[in-house]
Amino acid sequence: MRFFKVFFCLIFLVAGFSFSFPNSRFSGAVPADGDDYSTYYSLKKKKRFYNTFFICPETVKTSFKSDSYYVVTKEEFYSLLDWKDLPLLLNNDIFAFYGNPRSKKMGILGEYSLEDLEPILLEYAGAYDAANGESRGVIPALYLIYGTCLPEGKIGYLPENIVKKYIDYAAQRGWLVFLDHQIGRYSVESAMEKLLHFLKYPNVHLALDPEWSTDRPMEVTGSITGEELNSAQKIMSDYISSHNIPGNRILVVHQFKPMMIKNPSVVSGNFTSVNLVHCADGFGNPPLKRLTYKNNTKIKSMPVKAFKLFFKGPVEGAGYDDPLMTPEEVYTLEPKPRVIMYQ
Repeated sequence: MRFFKVFFCLIFLVAGFSFSFPNSRFSGAVPADGDDYSTYYSLKKKKRFYNTFFICPETVKTSFKSDSYYVVTKEEFYSLLDWKDLPLLLNNDIFAFYGNPRSKKMGILGEYSLEDLEPILLEYAGAYDAANGESRGVIPALYLIYGTCLPEGKIGYLPENIVKKYIDYAAQRGWLVFLDHQIGRYSVESAMEKLLHFLKYPNVHLALDPEWSTDRPMEVTGSITGEELNSAQKIMSDYISSHNIPGNRILVVHQFKPMMIKNPSVVSGNFTSVNLVHCADGFGNPPLKRLTYKNNTKIKSMPVKAFKLFFKGPVEGAGYDDPLMTPEEVYTLEPKPRVIMYQ
């Protein structure tokens, strides 16, 4: 059945169709993956909602009364959707501040209290909201390094009470929280097991950072395989299903060197309730960062991209972006990153 749904949509995409239906305002080709979805119009037939071109391609189903073909306007489109089943990135970008709340050396989250951080976060999120156009919104987020890689690849965890404090603060404001595990000398599967219980909070999403998947941090750049990334997604998907957790959750994976994700062609984005996002990491000048992002875009198995930027922090000798790219410059990247974070 899924084959026929995808095939149906691809026929219209290739044809670049333009129809005129009674009581409709549809014209033009089907939007491609990554296009602006606020101007989406969708073709429906016989209690099926045909749309395979979300940011993470998937089919959304809904029922409606008529059995005939017709096209919905933008307003009708939104009224018919079951929002809990849709990717957050459908019509929003995410802007996050990254770090470890207990360390000034590990990002902006460690430099400010939540109260002092809030106006800074909202100012930057507002700048990205202005830069990404009227049709897309921006959701603020806090991106916590939950599992930090220590010497010999051991992992130090943030205390649960601190994590809960950030989750609650964010939830009260409609923000998201990402919990990042640096893996260390342990398996990807064990890293995921440490994160899963936080999915009971509706605003929590997860992340893995292969750079630190090593027992020699700061000496050797770590790596994971495409197979391990699939395993992480399956673990996350199975947990969401078995615990009856509604909606989709994001899993971010970081990369700034090709070897950090080995055999990436096998990576799948078809795990139920999991939206995989591929983040270009690493500090440097704009040309270097653009090159890193371009290299990441060559991995077509992970079409949804993210971009990380680095403030100049208080620690002497720590790497940072010089100069820091502006929101307008970030949005010149192709495809446009849908999650943007600053460390």
